[in-house]
Amino acid sequence: MKHITIKDVAKRLNCSVSTISRAFNDKYDIRKETRDLILATAREMGYSPNPFAKLLLKQCSNQIGVVVPEFINSFFPEVIKGIQDVLQKAGYQLLIMQSNEEASVELENIKTLENNMVDGIIISLTFETNFETKNIDYLKNMVESGFPIVLFNRVSDAIPAHKVVFDDYKWAFFATEHLIYQGYKKIFHFSGPKTLSFSQNRINGFFDALKKHKIPVSENLIFETGLMIKDGQRVMQKLLDDKNLPEAILAVNDPSAIGAMKILKRNGYKIPGDIAIVGFTESKLAELIDPPLTSVAQPTFEIGQTAAKLLLEQIGSKGIFVPQKVVLNGRLNVRESSMKL
Repeated sequence: MKHITIKDVAKRLNCSVSTISRAFNDKYDIRKETRDLILATAREMGYSPNPFAKLLLKQCSNQIGVVVPEFINSFFPEVIKGIQDVLQKAGYQLLIMQSNEEASVELENIKTLENNMVDGIIISLTFETNFETKNIDYLKNMVESGFPIVLFNRVSDAIPAHKVVFDDYKWAFFATEHLIYQGYKKIFHFSGPKTLSFSQNRINGFFDALKKHKIPVSENLIFETGLMIKDGQRVMQKLLDDKNLPEAILAVNDPSAIGAMKILKRNGYKIPGDIAIVGFTESKLAELIDPPLTSVAQPTFEIGQTAAKLLLEQIGSKGIFVPQKVVLNGRLNVRESSMKL
């Protein structure tokens, strides 16, 4: 079956291709009767416009790319819900990609989204990215060329883009202080990868809370753990093997806290009777595990909404752009895992 082109419609009506084009694009300089005739004839002939050509004409795709490091933990899917809430109402579709915590995959994702002509990208960086300066340089060049990008959660100060982050320092401070008020003094921090800015901010908050309460500070209190349940299990088992146990643990997130809890319970330790634990990010598992986990709640939906709004503002700014850093607040949900018996 022959594919009907704009030239075929023009030939049938004995008019120019430019006239047909003006009718399809509803230009002001074409009479309504002529436009109606052209559209009716095109429908009769089975013509359908090339969507890719229309995108080139409009110079936009109504698509936004989202790149996240993983989907294992609930944090990123909940942020994406917030992004989707804003962008769908604005007529945009999402192209969601996962970097699998690999900088090389992240760069491929970014280039793929570029090739698909997305109107902007919302991205949370992998923990490898700070080692892969080419990723940062690539994103920096995109931003400086005018391409709309918003970073969230895992950001780099080297990229002059909008950023949406959580007040990690403040809430690590408050979570540590909660443990101190319960009477715990030997407190360990299971940190995230130190290449991530939020990991360092939480370490700083942890240390400053100890200093405020005159508790000696040492790098020996920090255990670079990771972000998965298996990471918490691994580090907790090493502490048991070394007979180096704290009175309490502040974990970088709920999965690593839950991993530590699993190993402690498997070895006969009581929580919080023997060791108290506080998590971070308020996962759905926090209230379901035994004992329920004290955790810092982050406004995941709001993070997504804020990132999407900033991106839309930049898309509509016509090149006028001053990067903003939005810092969002949270709360500490105190449960049984950290309460002194």
